[in-house]
Amino acid sequence: MKPSSMHLKILLPFRVFAEHEDVSRIVAETSQGSFGILPNRLDCAAALAPGILTYETASADEVYLAIDQGVLVKIGSEVLVSVRNAIGGIELDRLREAVEHEFLELDEHEKNVRSVMAKLESGFVRRFMEYHRG
Repeated sequence: MKPSSMHLKILLPFRVFAEHEDVSRIVAETSQGSFGILPNRLDCAAALAPGILTYETASADEVYLAIDQGVLVKIGSEVLVSVRNAIGGIELDRLREAVEHEFLELDEHEKNVRSVMAKLESGFVRRFMEYHRG
């Protein structure tokens, strides 16, 4: 018997953000574009880009969540979405702004932090080597 709905669980690093039964449709964004998942879709995995995750349940209209980058895995009727951060409960246009301002700016901040850390690490290694030789 083919499943007529999916069980969606959205995971953050520190907690379960949302869990819904009777999900009839999911639309997610990857770096190659948006794709949809229906209950009878074959099992799959996808790397998610920061964007809007949309799902529809039997008890509600479409639900929109702003999500940071992460991974989506569908196995049978189970769909797990693991992301670094998610925002829900606000209007769709404000969600798009949240993606652009919070998630994409955070990525830029993290790149800057990584660059500074790499410089500090290389300086530490260089000084350690000089100390070791002397």
